[in-house]
Amino acid sequence: MPAGREWALRVARVPVAWILRFWWRARVHGTEHVPTSGAVILAANHIGLLDGPVIVALTGRLTFAMAKHELFVGPGGRLLAHLGQISLNRRQVDIRAINRAVQVLRSDRVLAVFPEGVRTGGEVSYARGGAAYLAMVSGAPVIPVAILGTREPGHTQSQMPRRGSPIHIVYGEPIAVPQQPWPRRKQLVAEWTEHVRTRLADHVVAAQALTGLPLPGPPKPKPVSSTTTTT
Repeated sequence: MPAGREWALRVARVPVAWILRFWWRARVHGTEHVPTSGAVILAANHIGLLDGPVIVALTGRLTFAMAKHELFVGPGGRLLAHLGQISLNRRQVDIRAINRAVQVLRSDRVLAVFPEGVRTGGEVSYARGGAAYLAMVSGAPVIPVAILGTREPGHTQSQMPRRGSPIHIVYGEPIAVPQQPWPRRKQLVAEWTEHVRTRLADHVVAAQALTGLPLPGPPKPKPVSSTTTTT
């Protein structure tokens, strides 16, 4: 990872963490489960727009997140790229994004992924295979991460929580996924993906009990814009 991007990320995450802690009362639990060195994969549930900033800014180690490529447009997208975050095309096998992710892990850095792929109710009833596959490639442990409070009940997937709302990030016990040489069989990846999904889903349930903060439920659909035609 270019040194300039690491430096920029170290600087940028400080004010973001401050905002999250004092504007939204963000709190972190289970930091003892995150190894202090070596490659690590953080696999988190996905409920709101703030999930990426929360996991990147509040994780103690420098963290690079995979995010949908639609976010990498305009000034905000250029900033994400400058900070070393990874653009991912979810509609195809994105070899460039996979290579970037492997590069992060082989540099003994922390990679954050959202196995659900889209913002959901956060129960992790479905998971894509990226986290398990990257763990099989790199041998990095997978840390389940529960994110709560980044979206409120009744909000659309892009709405921010109100000022003063609690946000919790809860790290769970590492999942050891055996490193596998190439070729990695699709069935084996699917089996480990389900194992990671189950562990993450159970961890989200436990995190709700720990924090007293429930999941927000499915996102409210965005209102459909209508046009009025006059004759």
